[in-house]
Amino acid sequence: MASRSIFYFVPLLLLALWLASPPATAALRKPGSDDAGNATVPAPRQRPGKELLKYRRVRALLTKLNKPALKTIQSPDGDIIDCVPSRLQPAFDHPQFRGQKILDPPERPKNYNFTVAGSGSDGVGDVVVQAWHATGEACPEGTVPIRRTTEKDLLRASSLRRYGRKPVRRGVRRDSTSSGHEHAVGYVNSEQYYGAKASVNVWSPRIGDPSEFSLSQIWVISGSFGNDLNTIEAGWQVSPELYGDSNPRFFTYWTTDAYQETGCYNHNCRGFVQTTNKIAIGAAITPESVYKGRQFDITLMIWKDPKHGHWWLELGPGLVVGYWPSHLFTHLARHANMVQFGGEVVNTWPSGSHTATEMGSGRFPREGFDRAAYFRNLEVVDWDNNLIPASNLKLLADHPGCYDIQGGYNSYWGSFFFYGGPGRNVKCP
Repeated sequence: MASRSIFYFVPLLLLALWLASPPATAALRKPGSDDAGNATVPAPRQRPGKELLKYRRVRALLTKLNKPALKTIQSPDGDIIDCVPSRLQPAFDHPQFRGQKILDPPERPKNYNFTVAGSGSDGVGDVVVQAWHATGEACPEGTVPIRRTTEKDLLRASSLRRYGRKPVRRGVRRDSTSSGHEHAVGYVNSEQYYGAKASVNVWSPRIGDPSEFSLSQIWVISGSFGNDLNTIEAGWQVSPELYGDSNPRFFTYWTTDAYQETGCYNHNCRGFVQTTNKIAIGAAITPESVYKGRQFDITLMIWKDPKHGHWWLELGPGLVVGYWPSHLFTHLARHANMVQFGGEVVNTWPSGSHTATEMGSGRFPREGFDRAAYFRNLEVVDWDNNLIPASNLKLLADHPGCYDIQGGYNSYWGSFFFYGGPGRNVKCP
């Protein structure tokens, strides 16, 4: 009997000691992931209920965003690229995708030219790759490369609920508010549009505050600029909060309600369907343009499939990335009524003055080629799937003393403009 009493007493004593001990460190890590980019988060000692709830939400969101991969590639810049089976990508979480197959690319618009102007002696290069390609590794056929979302990404975000989305905007004008978002853009709005195409050179603009970003992109827009605004967007951006560094990255975006509840960047919600195994949306672009040196640009084309109505994206020359299904949209289910090209900066007014976040190269357009950022060969797609020059182009800079724009035309670059600026300066206090 004595031995039996000891048998029960020891486990009860250990249990009491365990319950009295301080909470252990909690590691939030997606099953099967490695430590690269995934921080071990200590369990909080204050308000554990609230904090633990947050970490559970982080874990749940990581599980939702990061799909099982057939292969993983560690990029030299720190990114982890997962080769995810095409049918497991986030878009197929959408109920309307279930049972559907991934579509083949449609016919490109007529008058499409595969030759990218500027690969000769004028100092423009057109071979733009992504940092993860430097490994020599590739994703297998039947998979799509997706940049892995890490715990660090989520813990950096100002809002878990709105992770991967732009801030809610009020009083939308063109594509954003005049307060907080500043633009230097060229746009057309006199016809019905079924796509757009342009080349833009890639830079690493300085970001004045980690919560700000600087981007250069094409907007395909429809709606009344109220709560029903529809946009499709693609280009390059520098966003320390979203990506954790200052590298220029290829990105996509979409919304159907003026950035309120629908849409997201890249693969951060169920929307864009990727078809290529060669490009990772959200991954860094390399090389970059050099001030007073060689320029590197990317060619972007968005066009609407005349047969099925989906909006396709190409990162040129000739590499089809994927498509936004037509059922995502209301107005854009038919056509666009505006196309916009140019730069955007978020200005949070740090320290009570205008941000020093740069747009484009950080130089004003008057400095011209190999100094300022540019868009060239601006084109739109008409009702008959013809790629035509963007005529009646209007130029607009919200705050020319901070970021400006200057346009032109020649036989080599077609319709073009230089744009950008340094942000805070003597003319932009």
